[in-house]
Amino acid sequence: MHALTRLLQFPRFPLFSPPHNKLSSPVWGSKAKKHRKVRIPLLYPSDRLIMDPEAEVILAPLRASVKEQGDLVRSLKQSNGDKLEIKRAVAELKTRKKTLEEKEIALAPVELNFDRNKIEDLLKRRFFYYQSFAIYGGVSGQFDLGPMGCATKSNLLSAWKKYFVLEEQMLEVDCTSLTPEVVLKASGHVDKFADLMVKDLKNGECFRLDHLIKSHLDSVKASGKTSEDTKKECELIISRLDGLTKQEMSDVLQKFSIKSPITGNDLSEPLEFNLMFETRIGPTGLKKGFLRPETAQGIFVNFKRLLEFNQGKLPFAAAQIGNAYRNEISPRSGLLRVREFTMAEIEHFCDPSDKSHPKFVNVKGIDLNLLSASNQMDGKSAIKTTIGEAVHSKLVDNETLGQHMSNEMAHYACDCWDAELLTSYGWGRMCCSNQSTHREIISNKEVLGKVFRKESKIIIEALSEYQDIDGFEKGLNESGTFKIGD
Repeated sequence: MHALTRLLQFPRFPLFSPPHNKLSSPVWGSKAKKHRKVRIPLLYPSDRLIMDPEAEVILAPLRASVKEQGDLVRSLKQSNGDKLEIKRAVAELKTRKKTLEEKEIALAPVELNFDRNKIEDLLKRRFFYYQSFAIYGGVSGQFDLGPMGCATKSNLLSAWKKYFVLEEQMLEVDCTSLTPEVVLKASGHVDKFADLMVKDLKNGECFRLDHLIKSHLDSVKASGKTSEDTKKECELIISRLDGLTKQEMSDVLQKFSIKSPITGNDLSEPLEFNLMFETRIGPTGLKKGFLRPETAQGIFVNFKRLLEFNQGKLPFAAAQIGNAYRNEISPRSGLLRVREFTMAEIEHFCDPSDKSHPKFVNVKGIDLNLLSASNQMDGKSAIKTTIGEAVHSKLVDNETLGQHMSNEMAHYACDCWDAELLTSYGWGRMCCSNQSTHREIISNKEVLGKVFRKESKIIIEALSEYQDIDGFEKGLNESGTFKIGD
């Protein structure tokens, strides 16, 4: 099950907001800095590694190497260096970070290791879960929950709802999964929610390209016939996979003569594959739709009704529990990457001018392992600190949590937070929080038309092209007016 929470902040633009949407004084909210990550110390007590002198001696050269490259990346960005050079420097930084993380995991306490295959076999034999339609051969990436699996899921969702929805008096909705194309076109999912894949040229079997390349290069590295230079090249490519373009991945396919891992047949050129399940709504088949890839859209399209239900006041939060669907090219990692899964999602709507929360005092003394973006670039490990200290020291510039690099955010997010835990499959996301701060100047045509009449068209066009959003907001907040143009 995936848990997701997103924060939306709405700046004050009095002239361009309907009167009933006027913001009240917020009492809580959050504003984050860059992509953020919290690593939960349940399975990976990194603070124990930090205090182990022998481990630190081994890790010190690797940390220094990451810091050196991180300083280079900072320098290039601050001096507005060549984009290609920056890209290469960031890729090298990723390589060094990956080497450091692998060594940290290798030095983790032995008692963390366990036999995943035996655990999964036990869960299947006791029918916690099992592959869907198994008697007909099954479908990868789809699973059925048995009695104990249902009970576990029910208890988890009940606890989640009690802790978040009931305790925080959130507004719960239950929206349809079948979503018209226009909605997901507006959110960017139709154009951007895609992965690269390749096809077996003879039988048409599809493979997700980044997973295929990684699997093949891992095999090349493990071969005793591979030279050290080739192994290093494989490691470099694997570390850069997330940032490789379509053409660069195609070049890797050609260079290493990668074939279908099942048949050994030749593969097609990389193709973009949208991860949403497409369908047709109605008997004519003319109205295109999709099964929702996340539950957020149902909340967003009902924002006005939720705001009215909340008497036109911000802040408020809306929650939804429901299924989401993603047509994964090659599902793997057991229950971690599937084609249908339950999401428990929260959308917070607040005014960015007030980031406080009345219950912050109850959690400010809690210890957490926080991995800041700065520490990642310096090759340092997570630091253990209280939430209150992190906010006070500006490690976290609001009453929320830790930090991550900025290159892994969703297409719709200006900020992104992950809480991760170490599993037998590696680090996995337990919960994520995306921030979508609405800082566009979006004119209200109805209001402008009544106020400016004939000149409204010129004003709307000027607003649509205006870029100085900070100056626009500052002028309105200080004097209630702002001048555009000469």
